[in-house]
Amino acid sequence: MEKQKLPHAKSSLIFGIVSIVTACCCFGLPGLIFGIIGLNNSKKAMKIYNEDPSQFDGSGNANTGKITSIIGIVLGVIFVLQIIYALFSGSWEEQMEMYKELIEQAQ
Repeated sequence: MEKQKLPHAKSSLIFGIVSIVTACCCFGLPGLIFGIIGLNNSKKAMKIYNEDPSQFDGSGNANTGKITSIIGIVLGVIFVLQIIYALFSGSWEEQMEMYKELIEQAQ
């Protein structure tokens, strides 16, 4: 009997990876959103897997998706808090200059 692919496992991994990338490149908020979706999909996948582990294959993708989603959420929260701090402390222009310099160095 061939094992079935675990539902939601691959999508949790994809959302986790996208959450890390968008947390770093898009000022945090999209990374936070994608991370929460990825974490939710990982929980769904593991719930299905734990009901009958012998029937499904792909729990590694669900676990990796959980880890990458958590990393994306943490990065997203850090960037969002940094933006909120910059807005309320009046250092928004300094923050924007720092981002411009980082982008120029990366190119």
